[in-house]
Amino acid sequence: MIKITKQDEETFLVEVIEDTTTKHLVHISDKVYGELTNKKISKEKLLKKSFEFLLEREPKESIMSEFELLIIEKYFPEFRETIK
Repeated sequence: MIKITKQDEETFLVEVIEDTTTKHLVHISDKVYGELTNKKISKEKLLKKSFEFLLEREPKESIMSEFELLIIEKYFPEFRETIK
């Protein structure tokens, strides 16, 4: 299960809950949010899709504890096109 809690307008706590839980602080600027979604879905929905993308590629324990959303592109170049 993926639980998302808004901390402020650009920061979200994402918890990946399975047998154990991992916590991740993720930053999404309005600019990045607009580029990736055209503001057609919420930031929370974008985060959920982004974590589903990550979890298909690596275990939850390998996901950084704090990061800017677009850093995912550095490790997975297909992220932007897949998430759009």
